[in-house]
Amino acid sequence: MPIVVVGLSHRSSPVTVRERFAFADALIPATLERLRQSGLSQEGVILSTCNRVEIYAVIPSKERPALSALRQFMMDCHNYHEPLTTEIYSLTEPQSLEHLFQVACGLDSMVLGETEILGQLKKAYDLALQHKQTGGLLNKAFQKAFNVAKLIRTETNIQRGSVSVGSVAVELAEKIFTSLSDRQVMVIGAGEMSEKTARALLSRGAQSIIVSNRSHDRAVKLAEELGGRAVHFDGWAQEFEKIDIVISSTSAPHYIIDRAKLNPLMRLRKNRPLLLIDIAVPRDIEPEVNFLENTYLYNIDDLQAIADDCLKQRREEITRCESIIREKARGLFAGHPRSDLLGNSQRTFNYE
Repeated sequence: MPIVVVGLSHRSSPVTVRERFAFADALIPATLERLRQSGLSQEGVILSTCNRVEIYAVIPSKERPALSALRQFMMDCHNYHEPLTTEIYSLTEPQSLEHLFQVACGLDSMVLGETEILGQLKKAYDLALQHKQTGGLLNKAFQKAFNVAKLIRTETNIQRGSVSVGSVAVELAEKIFTSLSDRQVMVIGAGEMSEKTARALLSRGAQSIIVSNRSHDRAVKLAEELGGRAVHFDGWAQEFEKIDIVISSTSAPHYIIDRAKLNPLMRLRKNRPLLLIDIAVPRDIEPEVNFLENTYLYNIDDLQAIADDCLKQRREEITRCESIIREKARGLFAGHPRSDLLGNSQRTFNYE
């Protein structure tokens, strides 16, 4: 029974497709149970972030029909019936194990070497573990992935000078406003990425932070930590007159800011430039907002171009990292009856 991965990422699919496949955390345990009850998988973990949605599973056979069935399951979960070619990929051993390790190490991230993904992967694994959806094979694979990520951090320079989504957002803001010293920021959604982005803006001189979140208690807590203030979720629009930068990262299944709502707010602001960074998947901000005068909207995919400028030094370490990953992937099940599946590893992924 091989370990496989079926999924979409920023490398294979635009955000317009990825957002259709995003899993809410509350639905993941039931989805994994349904997957196991269907007989398609013996063990499973679902990773759903702004840059990727992936199912890691132990399936009865690595033959193409089994992978195709798992792929179809993923599409059926979201009632997705449009044709997909390279947008969704299916990997079996050894590529699936190498991919897991690369994800854990930040090698497959939009920002090469970033560390947020490791925490997200640990959270996804722990959710599946707590609901008894993992077993011996995935437990061993994920624990090894976490160990390899630690090894990569200590033995290579892949994360030297690395940047997060938050620091990429800061660089974008500085290109538009030159200086952040007199800029006011609103964070909509008090999650981890919002917090890190807000801290990055403050570290570069942003004047103040306003936090709005559906859970007002959580908004208050984060605002206190950031030295800002909290506003109720249904009152964030009233703050737009004095806001320069908006970071939005909620789990809402629909747009919370659209062109019709923002247009009159821009008039109140006397059309001062407004930067909106939408790091949510599904997206929080309607794309048509970008057509409003003096409004600059960027989504998670738009940050890729900025991140590319930061890759040169870390690219030099990729070969070394990949060598470590191949070695660890080949040795994962050494001596195990399934070790013949690992064979000679290939770096290039075979996308279906």
